[in-house]
Amino acid sequence: MGVSFTIKIKEIVESYPADLKKEQVALYLVELKAREFDNELADNELIITADTIVCLGEKILGKPKDEKEAFKMLNELSGKEHEVITAVYLKTKQKTHSFYDSTSVYFRGISEQSITEYIKNYQPFDKAGAYGIQENREEGKNINRFIEKINGSYSNVVGFPIEKLREKLVAF
Repeated sequence: MGVSFTIKIKEIVESYPADLKKEQVALYLVELKAREFDNELADNELIITADTIVCLGEKILGKPKDEKEAFKMLNELSGKEHEVITAVYLKTKQKTHSFYDSTSVYFRGISEQSITEYIKNYQPFDKAGAYGIQENREEGKNINRFIEKINGSYSNVVGFPIEKLREKLVAF
């Protein structure tokens, strides 16, 4: 997008109230992240936070804590459609704006051996749903071999909906 930026990382506990709907969970988490920068925000600075969740129906699949949980998540996603929701929060000292984007992802049926190999080779513990769309690609393709197709934004599934962010930044 031709914008200069600095990446700042703060560790937060990614917990949320149990009564929130899936879109609200993603929005809650990005606001939680943004609040961590309240005391550091300069007058002319814009903070952008993002968070991605993977939803199988109404069930939210977070980041797996170990190989067993990663295997379980990928096995659950095998052969099914799921939703990837990325929320983004824009914040200055004067104003805030949040939004989310949603993409449907269709997984092929995956063998247990393929899941085990993926976990070993890609260490998916920092990714919601235990996978990265940009990893485990077939030759000549820019998409994970587990994925049959997507309906929506590829960059949203990567974890940052660039197209929608550009539109929202202009309006912000």
